[in-house]
Amino acid sequence: MRAWIRTVGTGRHHRALAAGLLGIALLLAGCGGGGDDGDGTNDEARGDTTCDGRIEGTEHLTMWFHAGPSGELSTLQKQVAEFNEAQKQVRVELVTLPEFRPYNDLVNSAAASGDLPDLLDFDGPNLYSYAWSGKLKPIDSCVPESVRSDLLASIRQQGTYAGKLYGVGTFDSGLGLYVRPSALKKAGIRVPKGVDDAWTSGEFTDVLRTLRKAGHKTPLDIGLVYAKPGEEWNTYGFAPAVWSAGGDLIEPGTFRTADGFLNSPEAVEALTTMQTWAKEGLVEPGKSDDQAFIEGRSVISWTGHWWYPDYSKAHPGDVAIVPLPDFGRGAVTGMGSWQWGVTSGAADGDAVWRFLAYLLKPDQVHRMSEANGGIPATHSAVKLSSAYGPGGAEHLFIEQLTGGVARPRPQTPAYPAITDAFSRAFAKIMFDEAPVKAALDEAVKAIDKDLAAHDDYPQKGS
Repeated sequence: MRAWIRTVGTGRHHRALAAGLLGIALLLAGCGGGGDDGDGTNDEARGDTTCDGRIEGTEHLTMWFHAGPSGELSTLQKQVAEFNEAQKQVRVELVTLPEFRPYNDLVNSAAASGDLPDLLDFDGPNLYSYAWSGKLKPIDSCVPESVRSDLLASIRQQGTYAGKLYGVGTFDSGLGLYVRPSALKKAGIRVPKGVDDAWTSGEFTDVLRTLRKAGHKTPLDIGLVYAKPGEEWNTYGFAPAVWSAGGDLIEPGTFRTADGFLNSPEAVEALTTMQTWAKEGLVEPGKSDDQAFIEGRSVISWTGHWWYPDYSKAHPGDVAIVPLPDFGRGAVTGMGSWQWGVTSGAADGDAVWRFLAYLLKPDQVHRMSEANGGIPATHSAVKLSSAYGPGGAEHLFIEQLTGGVARPRPQTPAYPAITDAFSRAFAKIMFDEAPVKAALDEAVKAIDKDLAAHDDYPQKGS
């Protein structure tokens, strides 16, 4: 992934982000505190009084942003300037952080010293750890029902921990297979028409072997150039294979153990299949660059939405997006990207929400999507997009996010340990040809050790 990949999820593979909302006046009007937020639940009873509907005087806010120079950063800088120019009650200062230090380390250091900003930008799966440790405030009292219902379901799901909404984003992410239809048709290979028509993993193995025989030496690129141990791309990109097979990264729902789930027969079978592709040389080895699909070395690319502009430019009229292979329980894809949250030290939640409401207006969500290629986070903004709207070249990503095909990475504070363990196991499996079951058993031990060290991350009051 591009900039987003480098941090979460990865150079070219880490750019999955989230969200969008309605008109600012409507958003602000709905920000009354302590009342019913539209689902019949009293905010005060839930301990969420982040917004009370009032801003006293002029509030000065700081916000952090994770990325260096990019279209995304320049767009956000313009949004901040225009927001500050349009009104005087809330003044926003955008702070960009040094790229040489891992972003999560900066967040944890700032939290320890009490120096977090009012508005924090974070990779979606880290939300659960931040919320559990008290770095974030829930924002249910800030978000009116009209805005909540406009968000893609995946955005709401990604932003929720322990039944409360802690984050919203202006864009989401998605995975699929980019294919060159001309090459497939020439080799006599069918092109799937949608999620219900996905290749099975066995069929996909045959597809790769057929393409090899047709002269494509390494027909599949799965971004191994980004798949080093500990990289988020490994989890974001390939947990869907485990899920599709019927396995999981951790016990779903309770999150008490990875044993019997990550090292289950289903998970082992799925990753053994992927390892077989690598052993047979069907996969671009990833030792040099990420240009295999662009340069024609590969005619199928397992990657995310962020590559569409470059791929379609390299092969005009000859790029299609189809679902990931079905490993036995239906096609599954990834989701989740960067989100915004109100920190526990924020002086005025209403002031922070006023700015977030501006970023979530349909035209502003669309503006950011155009700048970074992210999937618009709201239904209203999707309607403004020629790429993601009905009939658009990238509409499959919307279908997956809204149709139950996309799954979030485990929604537990243990996620940092889970992704590190899985990522390292995946790298061993693909690069070192390590025995799959042994590699996954080792990952299970690391995850369960972290769970034991934190008493399974009990929620407050439990």
